[in-house]
Amino acid sequence: MCGIVGIIGQGPVAENILEALRRLEYRGYDSAGIATLADGRLARRRAQGKLARLAERLSREPLPGRIGVGHTRWATHGAPSERNAHPHATDRVAVVHNGIIENFRELRAELVAAGVSLATDTDTEIVAHLVSRELAAGRDPQEAVRLTLARLEGAFALAILFAGHDDLMIGARKGSPLAIGHGEGEMFLGSDAIALAPFTSAVTYLEDGDWVVMSRSGAEIRDLAGATVSRPMQQSAASVFMVDRGNYRHFMAKEIHEQPEVISHTLAHYADIGEGRVRMPDLPVDFASLDRLTISACGTAYYAGMIAKYWFESIARLPVDVDMASEFRYREAPLSGRGLSLFISQSGETADTLAALRFCRAAGESIVSIINVPESTIARESDVVLPTFAGPEIGVASTKAFTCQLTTLAALVVHAARARGAIDATEEERHIAALGQVPRLILDVMKQEPRIEDVARVLSKVRDVLFIGRGTAYPLALEGALKMKEISYLHAEGCAAGELKHGPIALIDESVPVVVVAPPGGHYEKTLSNMQEVAARGGRIVLLAAEENIRSEDGILAGIALPLAGALAGAIVAAVPLQLIAYHTAVQMGTDVDQPRNLAKSVTVE
Repeated sequence: MCGIVGIIGQGPVAENILEALRRLEYRGYDSAGIATLADGRLARRRAQGKLARLAERLSREPLPGRIGVGHTRWATHGAPSERNAHPHATDRVAVVHNGIIENFRELRAELVAAGVSLATDTDTEIVAHLVSRELAAGRDPQEAVRLTLARLEGAFALAILFAGHDDLMIGARKGSPLAIGHGEGEMFLGSDAIALAPFTSAVTYLEDGDWVVMSRSGAEIRDLAGATVSRPMQQSAASVFMVDRGNYRHFMAKEIHEQPEVISHTLAHYADIGEGRVRMPDLPVDFASLDRLTISACGTAYYAGMIAKYWFESIARLPVDVDMASEFRYREAPLSGRGLSLFISQSGETADTLAALRFCRAAGESIVSIINVPESTIARESDVVLPTFAGPEIGVASTKAFTCQLTTLAALVVHAARARGAIDATEEERHIAALGQVPRLILDVMKQEPRIEDVARVLSKVRDVLFIGRGTAYPLALEGALKMKEISYLHAEGCAAGELKHGPIALIDESVPVVVVAPPGGHYEKTLSNMQEVAARGGRIVLLAAEENIRSEDGILAGIALPLAGALAGAIVAAVPLQLIAYHTAVQMGTDVDQPRNLAKSVTVE
């Protein structure tokens, strides 16, 4: 969600912090700020809105100092405003914070009762005052932070500067990710290795409960009791070139068009296309004896899990429970302790998914994760990680991460099916050959982008859009609707085609277009009757189906041809035109495609 950058440098740091924050814009934010320390005194500049406004302010009011922290905020406590923007400060400390302090109301009341005057609506400000109170009592910065951390409940990452200490920064992590960057006579702190990539590739990731005391000479990591602990340093794969938009208008467009390449990379990791065989790492369970699989994820990753449920059950003959991670714990699902739990997350830091993982871990389940960030918390807490090789996804609305998740899941389904004897070597080869065609088929579908733009011009003039499908096309319809609402702000709803007559059909009239997802090899004949129900009520239909089915149907507003691709590959290919429909609709409407309002890329609070 929010972004943190801290630098203890050799020269002025404000401009470097600003540039690093730009690399975190993909997370989503509504305000930003920087604090530095010069001549022993803290100073800060903050602005509501995009980083351009902060940059303008810095040009008018430069910040000197060789040490500083910066932040992009996504509002949780208090409306977006300069007053509520980070860093929050007293005359003794400046603090930036990701996450939520869950007991902030009690702590706030305590501070107010003690006569402290609070200037913001945020939970973060109380951290600054708690640390300041400990400093006023004569404690040194390290002890002041340790005592404060012991009082905080919730998930958070913190970076703190101290007046009079121009060679000291303290960071802390509980739940929200935080990484240390190691330089030559310089040190860095960031919520994302991408932000640190221009400065260093040597990174140490803090673990839950860790806090770090940093100076130009290095970093000392401690646990909550204050004891020194050791965490490994590693070389980050993040690159300074990873956030270049190239010749594309938006990151989302670039990432949609990168899918043939990144799907190829992902598939090459999990399958030998020439031999027609899956290559999986050693997994913590034997699929042959597994009686149930639990899948948990959020948002787009959850829809990938829904599609995988159809695949696992129909191809591998393996029963699957799939849950939204935000709800999974609350139904208190009984787990045998002998099963496999599978978690899907682009960032690997999704708070609800991580909480679900820990619930399953406590129950004794084996843990496998499908992750796009191998250094993430979910990856580190899993028995086995299946990386997706999508590369950094900057646009908030997930595109290439989704299709790479599906590609990884498809390979895992084939592996499970073979292990369970549900398919033989010939069928395995057939599935892998079909998956190998996905990059080419996506390129073919993309040739229809001018037609999709025409569809988008129509959709950009309506207020509501309905998406329907059957089988794996049902979760694809849900994903298509999610993409539409995320970036165009249109009301979009996805539903199972067979459920249309059980309520949603009441919405249909000539003002409500219906996107029908009916890929070849699916359940077209069944879906056809639902299309006729829509047409009879004046609904305008956008049909994603085989070319021959589009030509044969009357009353179609527009058709987007999908190739015959097979049970696994077909769903991956069909995702791409849905992404393009949402993208071009948003472009027509003039919304902020890459950073839609109220949304964040990495959801690190529950």
